[in-house]
Amino acid sequence: MRVLLAGSTGLVGTLVLQRLLADPRCSAIIAPTRRALGQAAPKLLNPVMDFATLPAGAEDWQVDAAICALGSTMKQAGSKAAFRQVDHGYPLAIARVVKARGCDVFVLNSAMGANARSRFFYNQVKGELERDLRGLGFTSLTFVRPGLIGGERAEPRAGERLASWVLGALAPLLPRAWRINPAAHIADALVEAALNPPSGVQVVGSAQLV
Repeated sequence: MRVLLAGSTGLVGTLVLQRLLADPRCSAIIAPTRRALGQAAPKLLNPVMDFATLPAGAEDWQVDAAICALGSTMKQAGSKAAFRQVDHGYPLAIARVVKARGCDVFVLNSAMGANARSRFFYNQVKGELERDLRGLGFTSLTFVRPGLIGGERAEPRAGERLASWVLGALAPLLPRAWRINPAAHIADALVEAALNPPSGVQVVGSAQLV
């Protein structure tokens, strides 16, 4: 299968890329990034581009499945509008481009609590994206909804580190849905949903990612 991977430089996306490179079910990976990945592999294509101006007719975007691991934080984005662009606008635009080229499998790294009616802006944006993706008519659409992600980021997040320490200490007492989700488990779920796509809309909750 030819797979498009958006967000290949993040914590989860990096692990997804490693797994796709090693998986014989994947024949080609199109991994668009803003800056070159700095690695080469026979089945890896790394177009450098701006997600705000997606290619309208690129043949490279004709894929069998797409995985979106794009994501930001309010601090990184700098404003609500910028956050919405990265976490809603870009993923939806990518989905529309690949769907127009015949792709029927889309897998999203979403978030626990995603709900378009949420009072919390972060969860609201994630929920609105899920809602809008449902409207595109993918044959297989999977939402992976992790809670707190465990792993070492290139850019550490102080709040996330503190929460990881607390949840790690309390793990034996917590329901599975509230425990830390290792980034490797999330990557496994994303890759499996893309390369062995289930029919219809599927949700992989945080309890399944422990």
